[in-house]
Amino acid sequence: MRDDRVLAIASSVWEVGVLPAAGASLSHGRVRGPDGEWRDLLRPTRAAARRTPWGCSSYVLVPFSNRVRDGVLRWDGRTWQLRPNSPDGNAMHGTGLEYPWRVTAHSPVAVTLELDTREAVGANFPWHFRATVTYALDGPRFTVRTHVRNLADEPFPAGFGHHPFFRRGLVDPALSELSLRLPARAAYPLDAGLPTGPAGPVPRLLDFRELRRLDGELLNDCLVRDPAGGPVRLEWPESGVGVDLVADDVLAHTLVYAPRGRGYVAVEPVTNANDAFNLLADGVETHGLQVLTPGEELVGAFHLDLEHL
Repeated sequence: MRDDRVLAIASSVWEVGVLPAAGASLSHGRVRGPDGEWRDLLRPTRAAARRTPWGCSSYVLVPFSNRVRDGVLRWDGRTWQLRPNSPDGNAMHGTGLEYPWRVTAHSPVAVTLELDTREAVGANFPWHFRATVTYALDGPRFTVRTHVRNLADEPFPAGFGHHPFFRRGLVDPALSELSLRLPARAAYPLDAGLPTGPAGPVPRLLDFRELRRLDGELLNDCLVRDPAGGPVRLEWPESGVGVDLVADDVLAHTLVYAPRGRGYVAVEPVTNANDAFNLLADGVETHGLQVLTPGEELVGAFHLDLEHL
């Protein structure tokens, strides 16, 4: 039986929908603008895509974000072959989005979901883990908190992240009004989304230390966040809306994906860099993964704080 349930939570200025069957993804994220009207801040999910996380408003990346080159995971002198699940032949975005998640709590303002890979067939990761995600609203603040616990009998490296798609225009979806501020201290040189070396100076194209409009440049990049520089900032000036993306230190990287000709931009708070397992194996210090001992848990949250301009 097809499960298209949307679990709704709401505050005075946020409306969020959660899809348990689609990897705990979001179906929508709407905000009330200064004119009192509700607008889709996140890319809305088409009804036909409600069991397809890749087409949702946002999805969970666990137990790693982005790519593993050719699906080859190296750790502690051993090698595992993950199942490639992206068109470029890499393993991508973990395995959490491939399964329905169990709802453990639901109130008018919060929902918590859980995935235990001991109960999952064919999980695309060598070790068992439990992931928990809580979505919660408190007035203008939308919080996303993630836990990953090692259920294996040996240590393993892990991470997590989230992949929200923000609309370029709110009042008029055809208008690209979105501006971005993203303090970063380094950026990875990438080829087809994979690092070709350690993180280095931030190139001019990716220098978002000052708020600037996204004017059609093609971006698909991984930045090492600068916590001292303040939160990531998104603004839609014509719609009178701004959002601060405030992330815990464990979410040390931010990915930006701005495809040309699309009405959305992804700004992704994540723990680890692209191809982080192989960066770790090669001794690159900014990989962003954490080695979890049996029973140990990795926890982190980010907030989207809404304001009217």
